[in-house]
Amino acid sequence: MAEDEIRGTAQGTAPVPLSVLDLVTVGAGRTASDALRTSVAIARLTESRGFHRYWIAEHHSMPGVASSSPAVILAHLAAHTTRIRLGSGGVMLPNHAPLVIAEQFGTLEAMAPGRIDLGLGRAPGTDGATAAALRRSDRLNEGADDFPEQLAELTRFLDDDFPDGHPYGRIHAVPGPVQATSPGGVQSPHRPPLWLLGSSGFSARLAGSLGLPFAFAHHFSAQNTIPALDLYRESFRPSAVLDEPYALIGVSALATDDEKEARRQVRAAALSMIRLRTGRPGLVPTPEEAEAHEFSPMEEEFARSWNANVIHGTADEVRSGLDDLHKRTGADELMLTGNAHSGDVRLRSYELVADAYGLPTTSATS
Repeated sequence: MAEDEIRGTAQGTAPVPLSVLDLVTVGAGRTASDALRTSVAIARLTESRGFHRYWIAEHHSMPGVASSSPAVILAHLAAHTTRIRLGSGGVMLPNHAPLVIAEQFGTLEAMAPGRIDLGLGRAPGTDGATAAALRRSDRLNEGADDFPEQLAELTRFLDDDFPDGHPYGRIHAVPGPVQATSPGGVQSPHRPPLWLLGSSGFSARLAGSLGLPFAFAHHFSAQNTIPALDLYRESFRPSAVLDEPYALIGVSALATDDEKEARRQVRAAALSMIRLRTGRPGLVPTPEEAEAHEFSPMEEEFARSWNANVIHGTADEVRSGLDDLHKRTGADELMLTGNAHSGDVRLRSYELVADAYGLPTTSATS
């Protein structure tokens, strides 16, 4: 596997490659179809402006997040783009049989050869009851504890290299390498690179020990970012995948034409998160609804704390915040996620960031 399928190249004056994490958020008064159309528009825009990759995050049972099926959405995006890397940020492996994931991402690789990433997490991406329904089991800790074994099984399905005598030795993930060994078979040389995702030290250490690239959820676990990255780098062992560590971080960032408007937008997004954290998930509220909402002292403190980790403001302010974050963390790539009620606001944010860094402009894909 070539390292250039993992490492990106910084464009314009950006300190590192810029990428996108999309939750396919649904605002009040909008539909999931609207949200998916926004995702296509953002993918096409960011591809034309030199962003490196576009990932979809797996979430369940959240009305304001329409990304329950990353593989399906990625197939849709693959049909509307030609160059940008597409991947999961991530698939929550304990929710799925490893063979199913190998088949899904083998199919995506066949659709968009050399452009697919497989990012994996061990959290459920939802509440415990929903996770139990997904897994048809209430032994949720067992799934997380078994993550290294599930990862090893998935890797063997992707590489089609179970040892002789293994119970799965005669089972093959298709599309996959087995097609090259069949009579007359020809198979793509590409296989989706694996990434480990995390918000603490567990996956950081595991990714380092396996020599895999690592993605850290700075956007909701900022206090753990530097310790996790340090642990990843200290644990790293060169592998067939990477000679040196490669870590990206997810960053909440929203740029608007006016600083006041940025504050309005992120306050509405914070209200959405408050409702989620208190067991009342819903659609992302409008800024007007957030302005009319009477925040309790506890809600006000949560909103203040949450938005302290959201880089927001004018394009210049967001660029400065991203530059500072890169200097503090030494991340090899910044993956931006902009949470706002309006798809137009999210689209404009990525355009403003691209302009602030002087990213190239190429023709839109068909």
